[in-house]
Amino acid sequence: MKSKKPTNDSSSSPSRTNKTPKQQRRNQQKQAPKATEAKPVKTVTKPEYISKATHKNERTQPEVGERIQKVLARGGIGSRREIERWIDEGRLKLNHNIVKLGDRLKEGDHLQLNERVVHWEKFAIQPTRVLLYHKPTGEIVTRRDPQGRPLVFTQLPELLTARWISVGRLDINTSGLLLVTNNGELANQLMHPSTEVEREYAVRILGDVSDATLEKLKQGVELEDGIAKFDAIRFFGGEGANKWYHVIVNEGRNRLVRRLWESQEVVVSRLMRVRYGPIVLPDGLRTRDFYELTDKELDLLFEFAGLERVEPVVNSTKPEPKRQSSKKR
Repeated sequence: MKSKKPTNDSSSSPSRTNKTPKQQRRNQQKQAPKATEAKPVKTVTKPEYISKATHKNERTQPEVGERIQKVLARGGIGSRREIERWIDEGRLKLNHNIVKLGDRLKEGDHLQLNERVVHWEKFAIQPTRVLLYHKPTGEIVTRRDPQGRPLVFTQLPELLTARWISVGRLDINTSGLLLVTNNGELANQLMHPSTEVEREYAVRILGDVSDATLEKLKQGVELEDGIAKFDAIRFFGGEGANKWYHVIVNEGRNRLVRRLWESQEVVVSRLMRVRYGPIVLPDGLRTRDFYELTDKELDLLFEFAGLERVEPVVNSTKPEPKRQSSKKR
């Protein structure tokens, strides 16, 4: 009789107990939970349209005060370009600090130019006025004269918060049309070489002038400060020794008309300006009298100068100015 081997429950299921190490590792991997991958955190930023809208709102905020170069140009201290150059050179101080381009003047600000105080408040925006003054010979275009000669500015009406600025000059021996204004920006624009404003003069000369000489004066002659010429010459009559011509130049060099004639050994016995740009000396306006431009005429002058006319709103309406006469004689 053969004896039976004892049975073992564990040996009856070899698939459960006798697994290889490789199989055990596979089972562990199946049973282990899968690791979740960490998702990158997305940075939350403002939408692009919000930042643009905010920037636009910041730009549209009204800026306080006026730019320094604009205020000083209106007061006739200099042109905007000149004042911007002074700012670059550090010649202006605002509240004791060096001025930078873009700085604005506000009420109560302390302004200095070359260490001297500038009372800029009197250059505040005010209605523009332009006078046509008939200057006689013998008067000079300046505010003070050590020799006590007659001054143009003493013949003009007084201004309370500004001063009259001459648009160019006429020498003591030249008569005729002189423009004056309380708007320095307008004056600078009309005088600036880039504007090339025509000036027309009536000239009385002594003796006859040949056609060749007249042609030479229109082609250009060499003066001590460069070549100059008349843009036009017209004969206006005359008998005997005196002849009248009308000449046009588009620059304001000192004594230019006289020097051109004298370069050809022609004697000028009388010189009178009759036109400056679109402004003509009015017929019948006596010497030492002035005429004030009307609102419509001011609009045309601003348009000619290439400027926008911006006037303050005033409570009282000023009557349309008429031809006026200076009181002083």
